[in-house]
Amino acid sequence: MAPSGEERIRGCLLGGAVGDALGSPLEFLSLEEIRRRCGPAGPDDLGGITDDTQMTLFTAEGLMRAHNRMVSKGICDVPWVVWRAYLRWLHTQGVTVPDLPLNGWLVAVPGLQARRAPGNTCLSALSGGRAGRLGEEPVNDSKGCGGVMRIAPVGLLSPGDTFEAGCALAALTHGHPSGYLAAGYLAALIEKLVAGEPLREAALATLERLSGPDAAECRAAVEAALDLAARGRPSAEAVESLGEGWVAEEALAIALYASLAADTFEDGVRLAVTHGGDSDSTGAIAGNILGALLGDGAIPARWLETLELRDVVETVAADLVRHRASENVTTVYGWPDVEDEEWKRYPGW
Repeated sequence: MAPSGEERIRGCLLGGAVGDALGSPLEFLSLEEIRRRCGPAGPDDLGGITDDTQMTLFTAEGLMRAHNRMVSKGICDVPWVVWRAYLRWLHTQGVTVPDLPLNGWLVAVPGLQARRAPGNTCLSALSGGRAGRLGEEPVNDSKGCGGVMRIAPVGLLSPGDTFEAGCALAALTHGHPSGYLAAGYLAALIEKLVAGEPLREAALATLERLSGPDAAECRAAVEAALDLAARGRPSAEAVESLGEGWVAEEALAIALYASLAADTFEDGVRLAVTHGGDSDSTGAIAGNILGALLGDGAIPARWLETLELRDVVETVAADLVRHRASENVTTVYGWPDVEDEEWKRYPGW
């Protein structure tokens, strides 16, 4: 039986966190070192979650705050609201952000007050005080994977055109076209998978959005993943032929290849993290994809049992499900002076 939309949403967030935690102990190790450490069966022990899962949760928070603002005000600058969510994440990393209201529930979660090797681009862009905007002078020329690894929630609660929204939110911190186009592609792919489309068909259909000279690099990476998955037995050597995953288009390509080439969630995320590169990010993205495709029931119970902050991830997933169900509801949420638990959890600013 095909998983329900709710199971796919839970699977996407939980799967991303599991892939992140599976890959985190392997980051910076070579393929040979991974094989010596993990043996022929491959990696199986989860480490802690990293900034990938942290920022994914704050992306979801920002989208739900934006949704509340749109319902209550009828207008919302979604990137600005999500930017503020990322500033709250920056606060959890020990960086003081002047005049930032620390409201809502997520920023107060003790388990998120941990610095897990956050990306320098995200830290510097958020600390710089200027949000990057599509169509304006870019905030930098980075195409690091920090834009794409956090973007899956856009495919779960899309504010308009999912591809454009994914690009816009990644461009807040990553100004190179490959840095934000990879994020747009992943967001649009996740949306199709949650709707029940098969992975390869969804991946090919989403490829149509990668057009024009600026998209050539990202498009070539996705095409390489699709071609590689269609031939030969899956292998870590094939993964490494797609790059190391430190930059956005390579991280996307590795995760897509692993998701297409494997038969199960377990096999896919194991393949995605077994390479000498950014294993936690490629694992997180593959987990997002496979979780959205297969639902949370496909994730091995032994991994879920040891997943750090599982309850927080599940709570955010449940809140996203509730927000999706109310997308067309016209009831106005209360303003902060109204006793309204929804607004207290996700204030619309």
